[in-house]
Amino acid sequence: MATQTDASLPELTSPPKPVFDSKRVPGNPAIWVGIFSELTEFAIFFVVYFIARAHHPDEFNSGPLQLHTLAGTINTLVLITSSYFVVKGIYALRADQPEKAVRWLWGTLACGAVYLAIKCLEYLWNQEQGIQTNTSNFFAVYYYTTFNHMLHVFWGSGGILWAILRIRSGGFTATNHNGLIAAACYWHMIDLAWILIFPLMYVLR
Repeated sequence: MATQTDASLPELTSPPKPVFDSKRVPGNPAIWVGIFSELTEFAIFFVVYFIARAHHPDEFNSGPLQLHTLAGTINTLVLITSSYFVVKGIYALRADQPEKAVRWLWGTLACGAVYLAIKCLEYLWNQEQGIQTNTSNFFAVYYYTTFNHMLHVFWGSGGILWAILRIRSGGFTATNHNGLIAAACYWHMIDLAWILIFPLMYVLR
């Protein structure tokens, strides 16, 4: 009997494994208030886009042809990759591999830095081509929307960096990492917004 009790002891004392609950909203209520607020803001941008397009169809048909489409395409792939890295980081932390999780999240930050660098270079290229905010109604909408999105990438990168520091300090563990989930949800929102912005600004003629 003693042998059976001893054999079962490790199972009783081992830490519980985190289980994803599909009925529970990930993150916390505060981050979702922020996400819905940001999505509302972007929705207003899209409404403005379609209203302006209806009034100035020629400008919105020719505008995308003047942009650096390759830069927009690369940034789309970069952001999709960054979201993959975030998910891998969460899975690594849930598997109680904090160092591996940190490496994946650093990959997310690297993608964010690449996105910001490409966007800045794209803006410089636009300036060289004589593309300003007052060049046309299309470019006014383009600059306002993409610059706002760039700010969100910067803020989201700050959230990922904060999550990395929390993991390193032991604040986030395999069973307690709601803050990381919140930061990941915000990052996915940024990615989703760009997936909608890209075809409207760079592809739709």
